[in-house]
Amino acid sequence: MGAREDIDPAFLDGLPIFPLPNAVLLPGGLMPLHVFEPRYREMTRDCLDGARLLAVARLKPGYEATYHERPAVYPACGLGRIIASEELADGRFLLVLRGVARIQIVRELPPVRSYREVQATLVDDDRSLRPNATHVAHAQLLALCDRLASVLDRGGEELRSLLRECNSPGSCADAIAAALIMDHCERQKLLETYDPADRLERTADHVGRLLCQLAPCEGRAVN
Repeated sequence: MGAREDIDPAFLDGLPIFPLPNAVLLPGGLMPLHVFEPRYREMTRDCLDGARLLAVARLKPGYEATYHERPAVYPACGLGRIIASEELADGRFLLVLRGVARIQIVRELPPVRSYREVQATLVDDDRSLRPNATHVAHAQLLALCDRLASVLDRGGEELRSLLRECNSPGSCADAIAAALIMDHCERQKLLETYDPADRLERTADHVGRLLCQLAPCEGRAVN
């Protein structure tokens, strides 16, 4: 899932960012956006005319006083590709982004356009310092998700289909987290978690807790 291989690193030298207060785009996840501010309408048009890539940057607490300026954002961001767009009659846009990679902001560029741009680097998030733990945690997450699919009233087959689409343990953790974890702080922590083993363990813990809520006997640890 994702499409890191066709991202030109040179494009990240002037990457548009969309700062939002409580939105975290994880690789493999989908995010609908309603773009109405003039500066972000301009950004959207430029993105659609170019590589269709932009980063969703979560605003740090206290942004309200300087929202229309350049309030601080978390340096770890989700890079997204616009996969669907509609321009409304009044100039607003409806977009759907698909998360394709993690990025780290190196520095914010001087204001040239009405919207914000940064220099960023792609994060290597597919190599683990604990390969054995990655294997174990991946198997545990798959088993927990299979149990969860079996107790859901709706969406069980979609969850199993999502698992089949994942091409690596790390992408599996991201896809499941993007689908099931709604808490923005937890999503930001996962975005900042680069080792696949750690992401798998955090996501498995969340799925286990969800199972305990839906079917207590199903949420027990998987050996």
